[in-house]
Amino acid sequence: MATTVLEVIFQLAIILLFAKGFGLLARRIGLPEVVGNIVAGLILGMAIWGLIPGVKDAGWILPIGENKMLSVFAKIGVLLILFKAGLETDLNAMKSLGVKSLLIALGGVLLPLLFGFLLGMWLLPQYDWKTWIFIGTIMTATSVGITVETLKALGKLNTKVGAIITSAAIIDDVIGMIVLTIVMSMSGASSTHNPVLKLINPDNLPFITIIWMFVFFIVAIAAGFVIVKMFKNIGQHKANVHRVPIYSLAICFIYAFVAEYIFGVADITGAYFAGAILSICHSTAEYADKKIDVGSYIIFSPVFFAYIGIQISFESFTGNIILVAVLFVILSILGKVLGCGGIAKMFGFNLKDSTRIGIGMIARGEVALAVTSTGIAAGLLGQEYISMTVLLVLVSSVLAPILLKLLYKNDDSLPLTPISSDVGELSNTQSM
Repeated sequence: MATTVLEVIFQLAIILLFAKGFGLLARRIGLPEVVGNIVAGLILGMAIWGLIPGVKDAGWILPIGENKMLSVFAKIGVLLILFKAGLETDLNAMKSLGVKSLLIALGGVLLPLLFGFLLGMWLLPQYDWKTWIFIGTIMTATSVGITVETLKALGKLNTKVGAIITSAAIIDDVIGMIVLTIVMSMSGASSTHNPVLKLINPDNLPFITIIWMFVFFIVAIAAGFVIVKMFKNIGQHKANVHRVPIYSLAICFIYAFVAEYIFGVADITGAYFAGAILSICHSTAEYADKKIDVGSYIIFSPVFFAYIGIQISFESFTGNIILVAVLFVILSILGKVLGCGGIAKMFGFNLKDSTRIGIGMIARGEVALAVTSTGIAAGLLGQEYISMTVLLVLVSSVLAPILLKLLYKNDDSLPLTPISSDVGELSNTQSM
């Protein structure tokens, strides 16, 4: 039975009410609000209602199932999430990062990638190597929002450890986007609805697909120079004008469309790249981020996260899925602790600070969920496996602040090195 527009409007109202209510509840118990949004989706979708006999095919407004109109809201939500992540990327700080900071970040990417590949090869033999790398790609994403808030509360954010965690998380997400793009390009996941790629690469040869992907980055950067110049001209006259967020949104959606429809690159990569380019214009980017955050926070992001919960069904759970999910969480956490913490130890940080850096990188959030949903939509993994990322977000969000507080217990020392404007200086000083 098709869902009417009026029914979708009513469903949106219910989703927003439940998402906000459970989001506030999650925050009250120390969890990120996105966890509450996902729980709201679980309650409103087939995960719970589907267990009741006769409900599944009754055709009621509830439970809320997958439909095209809701998926549009969810798609806009995930694009805005990645666009905002790009806007918050400090490219100047990334350029000034020292070798140590870069290698610590790489450790937090390469080891989870390896762990994810081995996990997929062992427990998901029905898929191929591209899916196994995709599982590792999900593990690379880092969300330091909870970590930053915890370090602030402890008075340890303005330290060498805090700076390393913040900068490494940015690099992790950038590299993760690139790896996701390469995997999806090589798998031909985007080529089915990419007429240009089908025209120039009818046999779906991987090397042509990858070359075409790099062409996207060249075109995006070239267009970025023009865009940055335009926004700088606006900023010289009046930075905080309403056309700034409007133009920013338009650029986000154009980059997302061009990325996937013409170049076969994931649309979320295009959105992220658009935000990163606009972040060069700091004042206009901050204003655009503030204004766009209103619409994203009020409707699109809650719908996206709730839609993840709606898509989960316990009927498809098997022993193998549960085992994969549990090991996925364990290896994702170990990958960051050993990858980032291990490299930090190699470069002179003491054991406690190295552990703090590793623990500070374990939290996952919206980027991991966005990457997972994009890969699943592209056919790299079955829909039922989205539950493993949901479990990772939940567990890591609880563990990160608890472990950090324990590691900083009875630590009355002053900040090791105050954060300077040049992040590179921080990374070139050793831990005391």
